[in-house]
Amino acid sequence: MTPILFIDRDGTLIEEPADFQVDAFEKLRFVRGVVPALLRLRDAGYQFVMVTNQDGLGTASYPREQFEGPHNLMMQVLESQGISFREVLIDTSFPADNAPTRKPGIGLALHYLRDRSIDWARSAMVGDRETDNAFARNLGIRPFQLRTEQFGGEWDWAGIAHALAEQPRTAAVARNTRETRIHVDVDLDRVAEPLVHTGLGFFDHMLEQIGKHGGFALQLRCEGDLQIDEHHTIEDCALALGQAMREALGNKRGIGRYGFEAEPVGAAFTLPMDEALASAALDFSGRPYFVFDGGFKRERVGDMPTELVPHFFRSLCETAGLNLNLRVAGDNDHHKVEACFKVVARALRQAIRREGNELPSTKGAL
Repeated sequence: MTPILFIDRDGTLIEEPADFQVDAFEKLRFVRGVVPALLRLRDAGYQFVMVTNQDGLGTASYPREQFEGPHNLMMQVLESQGISFREVLIDTSFPADNAPTRKPGIGLALHYLRDRSIDWARSAMVGDRETDNAFARNLGIRPFQLRTEQFGGEWDWAGIAHALAEQPRTAAVARNTRETRIHVDVDLDRVAEPLVHTGLGFFDHMLEQIGKHGGFALQLRCEGDLQIDEHHTIEDCALALGQAMREALGNKRGIGRYGFEAEPVGAAFTLPMDEALASAALDFSGRPYFVFDGGFKRERVGDMPTELVPHFFRSLCETAGLNLNLRVAGDNDHHKVEACFKVVARALRQAIRREGNELPSTKGAL
């Protein structure tokens, strides 16, 4: 199936002048970054459809010959760069006409709704105005409002190409209860320094290990009832993080699914930290299960109770749909706890890595 990118013209492909009419060659200027972005999207399988309102085109106030010269030059330049349009849809009505073919109306695009070869889940609309966003909503596709001085917007063409061509796996989860208020953001396809604040310094450091060694962008903020104890904060952070990872993975196509390496000690990712040794084997099977082999002598490491270490991973497994076997041995409890978080993070890095589009399951679903 083919995704379609519907694209506005003025203010989106080319800059829009103060009088809102590109009716002379000297007014023709391309929006920054549009050509490389469209080439990336073309290579990702997108076809392009231009949808533009041209108020009164063909009337005395906007003669067609003044429009066609700059428009044809724009099309020739894009063609010379390997960018072609499946169709160019132009509405020439005035706003007062309330024509169904004028954006945000979808009258000009109705025939696409009958085309079963279109991948509507990946299709999108790029424009510079709210009317373009409304057009997208009326078609049931994702809107991208380009950032401009006139109308605001939050996207540039490079960001749009990243969002659509690379399909970054992101999720934002808010978990609010009487005990905790948590917000988690993850981007499994972007490496960034983790930003974590839970009110528990050592626990923050452990969560940072998951983002850092897991190879993905992680932001987590929690306000919890620490005046009672640490349990709710640590448990709920695990539940929220697991939910975010599960949502970001989506249909799980292309992922490694399993996180382990074949070692002499068995099928596990093994990580040393001084005298401590931890191993983890995990599977994003959709079936939560947790096995822990280890123990701690100290009641706490920093401000984190050691009894909550296995509880954290059990809670993470519940909402992530994760099967995890975790083992740790050593003498220093600080080293052992940190080794647990690091080794799980390294196994996660392997399991979430995307290497294609196949679903790693004979069942057809994960």
